[in-house]
Amino acid sequence: MKITSKGRYAVTAIIDIALNQEKGAVTLSLISERQGISLSYLEQLFAKLKRAQLVSSARGPGGGYRLSRHAREISVGQIIHAVDELIDARKCKGKQNCHDGEECLSHELWTQLSGTIDVFLQGISIQSILDKKQANLAEVKFG
Repeated sequence: MKITSKGRYAVTAIIDIALNQEKGAVTLSLISERQGISLSYLEQLFAKLKRAQLVSSARGPGGGYRLSRHAREISVGQIIHAVDELIDARKCKGKQNCHDGEECLSHELWTQLSGTIDVFLQGISIQSILDKKQANLAEVKFG
């Protein structure tokens, strides 16, 4: 099981907005430039993030995206789910047909692992990531 670029890029883009939205709405072209993510790929991701009500958009001059709520209210798990990323360590994706059409001997282990990872990611807010980043910068600066 691994988080694909879809999930990683969505989380990165949300963090970028959280860091920069105090200056106004953030355009996808700026995120693309700063983070090295294809603009067309960001457009696809943001359609899903908007549908999940994690971001809101404004058109026209000064337009772009903002978080739809405070960064402490948005979890990494919500972002990953919003872009249709599956957090599933099971080979069978929950169909219980991993071993010749039957449930494999370790099926329950992988089910529990998937649940644990999901709970972990749901418990990490964007604000906590920002706080850790600022603490690390302060430590380097004043270390």
